[in-house]
Amino acid sequence: MLFSPRKVFSGAEDGLLLWFNIVFPTLFPFMLISGLMMAGGGLSVISRFFGKALGRIFAVSGSGAFAVLTGFLCGYPMGAKAAADLLRSGRITKNEGQYLLSFCNNTSPAFVINFVVWKTLEREDLLAPSLIILFGVPVFLSFFFRRFYLKGQRSFRAPEGSRDTPGRTPDFSLFDTCMMDSFGSIVKVGGYIIAFSILLSLCRDIGDLPAVNFLLPSLEITNGVVMLREKIRDLRLCYPLIMGLTSFGGFCSVAQTDCMLQGTGIHILPYLAQKLAAAAAASFLAYLYITLVQMVPS
Repeated sequence: MLFSPRKVFSGAEDGLLLWFNIVFPTLFPFMLISGLMMAGGGLSVISRFFGKALGRIFAVSGSGAFAVLTGFLCGYPMGAKAAADLLRSGRITKNEGQYLLSFCNNTSPAFVINFVVWKTLEREDLLAPSLIILFGVPVFLSFFFRRFYLKGQRSFRAPEGSRDTPGRTPDFSLFDTCMMDSFGSIVKVGGYIIAFSILLSLCRDIGDLPAVNFLLPSLEITNGVVMLREKIRDLRLCYPLIMGLTSFGGFCSVAQTDCMLQGTGIHILPYLAQKLAAAAAASFLAYLYITLVQMVPS
């Protein structure tokens, strides 16, 4: 940092702008609304409408269905935050929380559509296969992951002694509490994005080495996707790597997820192994598609 202050400043600036212009307006409303729903009784509505259907598919409890919807629609690290909040409030068990984390903390569809496919790959024909791969893989893997957490049961149930309590009457104090909690979470996310952007900026001076081209993008997903596209022009190699990175989320998202789990007792290492397995599966399927289905010229 002392010898490369320009790199540090540039990395911090890039991370701050990424957080302020993209992550903050995208994630903060979801954090606030999900907090209001959990505190104001909206969770029971979600459970009533989606609990049975998602319970049959994913073997989750009625409250766990909320984390499934949040994790697949809102992007990192909302799936982890929803599961952690449900666990802290006593609505789900620790085993269900660990299971939910294994498959429902994913990249948002909006990020995949707008940034990965349209802006970076510039191939609209890859939109449908990309969405199918990125969201089909965690759904498929959930059938295997659940075996480690169900402990012989057919599905997860609410913890013993828990019951649905009526939510607080919506007022400004409830809004203020949820807003401050959301601000705290989004600032933590921003801090990790800035820190990893600085690290990425400093590491770019290592040189044009194969290890750098393949490993450095794994630090942060947004910059990593762009780096892969710029460094690797062959789509038969670039596309599977981008799908793998998008499925994994980068080590920055792992750090964000870990900070959301504080105080829950859920360990990050199983989550890391599960995300790496999903990334490998997504890369493999993307390679099969781009080489066997799409005839891409060299």
